[in-house]
Amino acid sequence: MEQVYAESTGPTTINTVNPSNENKKMKESFREKLRCGKSQIGTIITLPCPETAEILSDAGFDFLFIDTEHAPLSIQDVQHILQTVQHKCPCIVRAPLHNEIWIKRILDTGPDGIVVPLVNSAEEAARAVSFCRYPPEGKRSVGIARAHRYGEKFSEYIDSANSAVAVIVQAEHIDAVRNIDSIVTVKGIDGIFIGPYDLSGSMGMTGKVNTPEVREAVRKVHTTCLNAGIPAGIFGIDSDAGARYIGQKYSFIAAGMDILFLGEKAREIIEKLNK
Repeated sequence: MEQVYAESTGPTTINTVNPSNENKKMKESFREKLRCGKSQIGTIITLPCPETAEILSDAGFDFLFIDTEHAPLSIQDVQHILQTVQHKCPCIVRAPLHNEIWIKRILDTGPDGIVVPLVNSAEEAARAVSFCRYPPEGKRSVGIARAHRYGEKFSEYIDSANSAVAVIVQAEHIDAVRNIDSIVTVKGIDGIFIGPYDLSGSMGMTGKVNTPEVREAVRKVHTTCLNAGIPAGIFGIDSDAGARYIGQKYSFIAAGMDILFLGEKAREIIEKLNK
């Protein structure tokens, strides 16, 4: 039994941790949680700073969504973040584009899942899955990197990666909405992440995510996922949006992001002090 002692002005308190329970918790992967239908709350990482990710992993999020599409993160930045926080918090990484080279380089850093952006058809979804799975299930090429523990766990990773790594495709364009009935039938998709902001832009209403037209498009994707048994995820800019999506039975929600937390807290302090 591990004993943790807390300083106190009163009697010393001892918290005991059951190692077997902790190990059991750690063994339940992000992909397994998705398949079980457990609602997971994460946040988006955009800063190339492992310490920021470490702070957010300690905050209690179920997963971290590392963004290489819109953030200035290199492959090395992604790997450093994973090395810092992945033992505490599952991490999924959004690729910068639907591209085989980017996808395999990200996967070789060893994330728990990958998000492929701008998937607008069943054909594109199937291609994304193929880039993420080793043969015979796909066409992912073989390298030796962090995911393989630099060769030490090469065979173990190759044998387990196809069943362990979550493949999530992003529906963020009106074309994806139109083709969602066929996209959800693609074998190997573990989840569909809805991007309401880019979706609004593809509909000529950039940023107006609460208009009836955009909300209906989002609802169509979500309903189709629910009916097909495919976990659906979405971005919520704040806790109010996140709470609404929890109530709507989204499986994974990226609530806020590191730069928003930093800016909002700074402004809050300045406003209070100026008063």
